[in-house]
Amino acid sequence: MPRTARAAKGGVIYHISNRGNGRGVVFRKRKDYEMFMGILVAGRQRVSIEVFGFCLMPTHWHLVVRPRHDGDLSTYLSWVTNTHVKRYRVRHPHARGRLYQGRYKSFPVQSGRHLVNLMRYVESNPQRAKLKKRAENWSWSSLGCNKKVASALLDPWPADRPKHWRKLVGKSLKKNDRDAVVASLKRSRPLGDDRWVTTMARKTGSLQTLHPIGRPPKQA
Repeated sequence: MPRTARAAKGGVIYHISNRGNGRGVVFRKRKDYEMFMGILVAGRQRVSIEVFGFCLMPTHWHLVVRPRHDGDLSTYLSWVTNTHVKRYRVRHPHARGRLYQGRYKSFPVQSGRHLVNLMRYVESNPQRAKLKKRAENWSWSSLGCNKKVASALLDPWPADRPKHWRKLVGKSLKKNDRDAVVASLKRSRPLGDDRWVTTMARKTGSLQTLHPIGRPPKQA
């Protein structure tokens, strides 16, 4: 069955994620993380895109971005992932099988509190996974990266960042807010207020992600 084209609109915030094939390791050593961050920076010089946040984990990664024009998102991510696979093969010539499980997942995100909740979820990954006691101590994220990486890769948020941000990231999201992010992750469903979600799903051709999973119940 042919793949459907992704309708990634310019000027819209997106959360992007991908993981290793079979939940395998993507980043084995420090140099692997550094290489991927360098690819993210180099991609920005090719495509007009804003990067608001990222988190690289051993088996997967997250990006929060806003392409400026229609089609920029797929162009950026195609170059990033293809370049990453090629350079990964050079660094790890004995690795077998595919690096990624498949195409990346993506969904639009409404600015304001929904973006703030998403960023808390993304940047708290190392702490939830118990890789670090505090999320800001993880060097491979927008929260913990050094100033040189932040200057080269990150753009100002299109929303107000809450005060005491690092402390806030360290606290758990409210259950409803976390469930909303997780549901969007699982189904690539827009994240935002109900009306905005419906409107964005129509624009991006993803109305099916709003429907319950499985067959509808039989009528009596």
